[in-house]
Amino acid sequence: QVELVESGGGLVQAGGSLRLSCAASGRAGDPHTMGWFRQAPGKERELVARFWWSGGTTNYADFAKGRFTISKDTAKNTVNLQMNNLKPEDTAVYYCHFTRLAGYEYWGQGTQVTVSS
Repeated sequence: QVELVESGGGLVQAGGSLRLSCAASGRAGDPHTMGWFRQAPGKERELVARFWWSGGTTNYADFAKGRFTISKDTAKNTVNLQMNNLKPEDTAVYYCHFTRLAGYEYWGQGTQVTVSS
């Protein structure tokens, strides 16, 4: 079982920044992918950014490019998401996501990000 512990959400004004962190514990081992999704009210959950762990490559949603940066600490199985120039439309619950090569996936409990205009 993998436990994902998220931190760093909150309320910020438009144009501000937040940094989210997610630490994997339990029988985590190295993930296949690890990153962040988000879900706004009335919308489907969508990818924000993630690492393909072994190669270190990343992919970002178009809305995140140029504003958000994902980073990782391999030794600690931690991913961080630095979000700059936040917009009201970034308001959502952000979820940490962890997958194994065998197809298992795990979700964090979610952390609320609210951007006021």
